Amino acid sequence: MEDSVTKMSPDSLQQEAIGGLASVTDAADLEAWRIRFLGSKGRLKALMSGIKAVPAAERGAFGKAANAVRQALQAAYEARLAELDAAREARPAFGPVDFTEPGLPPRLGRRHVISRTIGELTDVFKGMGFTVATGPEVEDTWHNFDALNISEDHPARDPADNFYLAATQTPLEEGAGTSPHLLRSQTSTVQIRMLERQPPPLRIISTGRVYRPDEHDATHYSMFHQVEGLCVDQGVTMVDLKSTLYRFAKAMFGPDADVRLVPSYFPFTEPSAELYVKMDVGRGIEWVEIGGCGMVDPAVFEAVGLDPEVWTGFAFGLGIERLAMRRYGIRDIRWLFENDLRFLRGV
Repeated sequence: MEDSVTKMSPDSLQQEAIGGLASVTDAADLEAWRIRFLGSKGRLKALMSGIKAVPAAERGAFGKAANAVRQALQAAYEARLAELDAAREARPAFGPVDFTEPGLPPRLGRRHVISRTIGELTDVFKGMGFTVATGPEVEDTWHNFDALNISEDHPARDPADNFYLAATQTPLEEGAGTSPHLLRSQTSTVQIRMLERQPPPLRIISTGRVYRPDEHDATHYSMFHQVEGLCVDQGVTMVDLKSTLYRFAKAMFGPDADVRLVPSYFPFTEPSAELYVKMDVGRGIEWVEIGGCGMVDPAVFEAVGLDPEVWTGFAFGLGIERLAMRRYGIRDIRWLFENDLRFLRGV
């Protein structure tokens, strides 16, 4: 018999291995034990390979004993592994806790700049008697175009300027005919839904996401936010509109802010104007265009069954990203949606 075999018997190997396993206290020690005794170059492998040197009459008994040792050591290894796993799970993750030690203050997050701006806008207009209304982001062309006096041949309805969801004709609400659906391109749709649902007088604002397939650059994004305002009552005039926007500008941009209405055109208001606000833009005081406004067009009232000889109203729409960028000195609209914590923590 070879020297490695003559000095080793199955019983002595089992006693040595089991004795060594008793001193194993962690996973690293257990892995070292496994390699030493059960590994491909371990003690048990050497014992098994020495069978050929055992006299023929003893080989059967030797092989049977060696195989029993292998099974015993494998079972002992798995049992010890289970014990170590159970001990690790039962052990506190951070050791004993000293309840008398002062705790660490929780790390507080902060609202996104768009959410903060929406909250500030809502507070300003609530202070002027407006209530908040909401509407769906998936719209039909009745609410997004037709009821807002946007004709079928108007460029604003071009498929290249909207996210139409399907070309198939689908039934809409009662009285609205049939039309494909799209992601709303403006929050003015909420004006129509509120006028259909609630008789005047009413004074509402609506904030939310709108979608247009614009190329992404420093000032354009395919998804952005708007705040829409609507006031309908008897005897509402442009004076009411300008005074509302004047108070809004003062509240959002400080006591030195001022407003200017520049004549413009929108299908759903007549007369219409672009809203400019005088503000500090970092390099001095400038007039900055931040949205559009005007008196509700009589055709919009007729579309929802209201008599334009009785009711008048004003409406305005402002880009929330544009407001936030001007107010917080943000130079690129893409920063608002990239989730870069360095930016988010700085505004």
